[in-house]
Amino acid sequence: MGLEFTPAFWAGLTQIVLIDIVLAGDNALVIALACRNLEKKYQWPAIMVGTAGAILLRVIFVLIVDQLMQIPYLKLVGGLLLLWIGMKLVQGDDSHGSDVKGSSSLWGAIRTIIIADAVMSLDNAIAIAAAAKGDTTLIILGLLISIPLVVFGAQLIMVLVNRFPIVVVAGGGLLGWIAGNTIVSDPAYSSWLMAAFPQAKLAFEIGGAIFVVGLGYFLQYRAKQKRRQDPVDLATHAGKE
Repeated sequence: MGLEFTPAFWAGLTQIVLIDIVLAGDNALVIALACRNLEKKYQWPAIMVGTAGAILLRVIFVLIVDQLMQIPYLKLVGGLLLLWIGMKLVQGDDSHGSDVKGSSSLWGAIRTIIIADAVMSLDNAIAIAAAAKGDTTLIILGLLISIPLVVFGAQLIMVLVNRFPIVVVAGGGLLGWIAGNTIVSDPAYSSWLMAAFPQAKLAFEIGGAIFVVGLGYFLQYRAKQKRRQDPVDLATHAGKE
């Protein structure tokens, strides 16, 4: 079936692109934070592979979104994963030190990008599917247009992260906020939770942000204290020199 460039087609495509522009900020933030500790030569491959994986997952989610929404507690699990990822990003990668090989760090960054984007893509898929009204061609075309938005957005955010480290904390807090929203909106319990506690959505969002930043900073502080307490092998240190 060929493309029909009707007013309905252009209206649907415009809606999807606008949705992608809004959502690209979250995806670009995750990519930038995950890649910030990589050597420059590995940053571009991580961005490209991570973005491709995230877009592919979003396409799959859009196509099966109705079935996914029937799985109880899926969003709860996804939200908990986002909390963990946000906390690790705030904590930083100091525990690995400079001895981590570039290839290992590269795949670690790609894994983080795909997991985080897969979790966030469920809500994104719902919005995109609603705008496309079942038109698979429209969905895929809109998602393809979103790729450069995510890629170049990630590069811009990485520049900001390197210049202003506070962006990492803000990004981790945003992931915690999104995690809280994801957890509270699980269809398995969201109806009775909102009925019993009308402010649950805001409470979970704020709580998620505080949890991620607070626990991330605590683990970062504990790792630094541990390094200070560990004895230094002077012979080994001298040998390296």
